[in-house]
Amino acid sequence: MLSARNQFAGTIKSVKLGNVMAEIIVQVGDLEFVSAITRSSAEAMNLKQGDKVKAVVKSTEVMIDK
Repeated sequence: MLSARNQFAGTIKSVKLGNVMAEIIVQVGDLEFVSAITRSSAEAMNLKQGDKVKAVVKSTEVMIDK
């Protein structure tokens, strides 16, 4: 269980593995969450397209620009 309140259930749309980092795109309804995590974490979780996951957002600020 995580203490973060902003948890969004979704499906992995894509996984792009780099040498050190991985880009994970999670589809949540009409939105896409893009996460950059270490490649070793992505491999340890065996993340792949189609997996059901939660995007957890924990931030000290959210900026809006118009």
